[in-house]
Amino acid sequence: MEAKSAEEISDRSPLSLFELSAAAVSAAMGRVEREVWALPGPILQGILPLLNIYYLERIEETAVKKGLSTQPIWCKLWFDIMKTRPSRLESIKCWRKKFIETFFSNVLRGILDVSLHQRLSDPSFLPLLHTSRHVTQLTIYNMLEGVSELMAKHNQSVLENLAVSLTSLTFRHLLSSSLSTRQQLSSFLHRLIHHGAVNHLSMYSWPDPDPALLALILKMSAGVWHPGKTLLDQENLCHLCREKCVDQSQKLDEEHWGSRQLFQSSVSGQHNNSDLRNEKLLPSVPQESLLGFQNAVELARTSSETLKAPVGCRLGCNSRQSKMQQSSCSESYSAEEGSVTFIPAKTFQDVPTLEKYQKRRKAVTAKKRTCHQRSSKVPAESEDLYDFVFAIAREEENTPCSKRRNAKEEESLASCSRLSEEAASSSGTVCTEGTRSAGMPSLKTTGHFRSVSTLEVFSISLTRNTCQMLGNLLSSWVSLEKLVLSLNGLGPGIFSILSGLRALSRHSDYRLRVVRISDMFSHVPCMNLVHAFLSAVPLLQTLLVSFDLKTATERGRPEESWDSSPFEEEIPESHLEHLEIRFPREPLQTSLLVPVLKASRSLQSLSLDSVAISCPQEVGLLLQALKEYSPSLKKLSFHDVNLSGHSKEVLLLLQDPVLQEITFSFCRLFENCTAELLSEIINAVKKNSTLKSLRLPGNRLGNHRLVALADIFSEDSSSSICHLDLSSNCIKPAGLLEFAKKLENYIAQRGEQIKFTKLCLYQNWLDQDTVTAQEALWRLKAMCSIVSDTWDSSQALADYISVM
Repeated sequence: MEAKSAEEISDRSPLSLFELSAAAVSAAMGRVEREVWALPGPILQGILPLLNIYYLERIEETAVKKGLSTQPIWCKLWFDIMKTRPSRLESIKCWRKKFIETFFSNVLRGILDVSLHQRLSDPSFLPLLHTSRHVTQLTIYNMLEGVSELMAKHNQSVLENLAVSLTSLTFRHLLSSSLSTRQQLSSFLHRLIHHGAVNHLSMYSWPDPDPALLALILKMSAGVWHPGKTLLDQENLCHLCREKCVDQSQKLDEEHWGSRQLFQSSVSGQHNNSDLRNEKLLPSVPQESLLGFQNAVELARTSSETLKAPVGCRLGCNSRQSKMQQSSCSESYSAEEGSVTFIPAKTFQDVPTLEKYQKRRKAVTAKKRTCHQRSSKVPAESEDLYDFVFAIAREEENTPCSKRRNAKEEESLASCSRLSEEAASSSGTVCTEGTRSAGMPSLKTTGHFRSVSTLEVFSISLTRNTCQMLGNLLSSWVSLEKLVLSLNGLGPGIFSILSGLRALSRHSDYRLRVVRISDMFSHVPCMNLVHAFLSAVPLLQTLLVSFDLKTATERGRPEESWDSSPFEEEIPESHLEHLEIRFPREPLQTSLLVPVLKASRSLQSLSLDSVAISCPQEVGLLLQALKEYSPSLKKLSFHDVNLSGHSKEVLLLLQDPVLQEITFSFCRLFENCTAELLSEIINAVKKNSTLKSLRLPGNRLGNHRLVALADIFSEDSSSSICHLDLSSNCIKPAGLLEFAKKLENYIAQRGEQIKFTKLCLYQNWLDQDTVTAQEALWRLKAMCSIVSDTWDSSQALADYISVM
């Protein structure tokens, strides 16, 4: 803090000697920081509110050890500097983190000038560098200005800090960008995702997305990167990729020396043929070559169909990728130099001696000499075992084993061979037969890196081509755990998403557990989509399918429309725990929901929203199915479902001994409720000791029913209700006050505090009598936590009438 801050403090009178000393110390923190850390807690507590944000952050650990909290100071800083009130929906657990992340973002975007605030300006600290270590969430806006700033050379240390701390990256309101900006973004995402800690990527509000920019973000999030024409060009690699390539080259060199020594020992008679067949004596790289060859065929086919790019050496971390990397980058020595290529042990039963393969190897070597004459940069000993495996595979096409190979495998083999030759011929340093420069792995144009685990796309129009690309990326996105697509106008593109997820589920190690699909218009009926998702991804734990309106094309069943096959086939056993369905006013068909419940024995919560009940028996059939197939169901929710004529079923639900949370939201529950029915509902809740949360928003409760509802907590009640939601129920202050007094009487009769801990009162008519409402809330706050708002009921009524 600058010295003048002490003068400003001294203008206030009277000031104690301690306050003057504290101001002087805070102004000289650059010289006395260590001494201040050693001060006793009571003295330090008076200095903390005077420190600037940099020293306040640095002293945090010391303050905690002395039993001091800086949270009130950070909270005051927020309101003094940011001058905004956080959203009521946001739960702020740490004001220090909240302030520092917002400060970093505002400085990065240029909307906060640190020179205008004494507690933000200090010549000893660089604002972005000092706060970047605490940033876990970052939002990039508009023209990607923040990316350009972070990629600047003077902010290299800031980017390195973010690569360690940043876990969540968000893009909002993006606009089209130039090629140079996209290249900066590519390097930015490569550092933070592929070599960083970002595992959550979100995109919001992009009505007319730039296809190239959108594709870039999606591919980088999936771990796919195209740094240039060839990765052999070291200038196109980041320093981490270059270090990885050097390590791989050194490792391969060591393996090659071991292979040469083993061959020399075998030539000198130290090992006989039986020893050579022993798996322990075979070098590791050749033994994996055949596996690498098979994986290369599969990868080439997948890449050619999905990414439309040559197959690259995977730079990921899992074992399967590393095996493919070794096999595609391994070397073998020329037979003329006295070396030999070993064949995996399991193939020796078909080949009695090594002579046959040595002859083939000589033929391949002779064929490659023409390539060496054209490129003097490639030494003679850089013959690639990968090409030798292809040569052997071509000769084995005439064997009985290869004749039994099906047509699909032959086509994949030919495709992989063509891709290898095309990729090799694309660079002047690579031979047409696939040889490479000595000491450098044979990398191609596509690299597969670390990918994010959560992808969220909100309010971004996805065309059919974009959906196809996303589906192709999803087909191999094994690290993805959560996928959220909301208001994207998917239309028929939903089939591409489903196709990609179905291909993903064929990977034994895929991690996708949460899928949330919501849109304005439904291209397929909701239950069809639920069946399709559960069939495509059996390991799903959470599934949300939500649509607001039907489309005309859905009723007409266009040529790309759904078919009835999902209902004819039995849904495989799933791991589904949470299911939410928002119907576009479709009728409830329990016969379509029963197969889902039957396959999801682990279901714990079920939410049905905006469903129309065309047949009175449907609700009863649903309850019977839940009782039979969902023994673990703990939460059940109905929203915007007319249950006014289903009082019997409502009572059965309230008496259920398993359910812990029941929600009847805007279900017109008390529309035609008689005093007798209300009494039955209250008695059912009083006798249920399992039910802990009862949510009744928007059910026209009114004052007199609210007062009656207090009987749930009477002396003879065994209820365990902890959370009661009575929002939007036409409650007035007089009724709320009477409800509070009745609860006080019951607590006095019981002689103990009731379990009731939370009451929600959003959007009730409490503004009609402010004094009475404040007294009622004051009484209730002594018994439980109150969640309410300042709602203008008169304006809400006017708005309602205006749209009628």
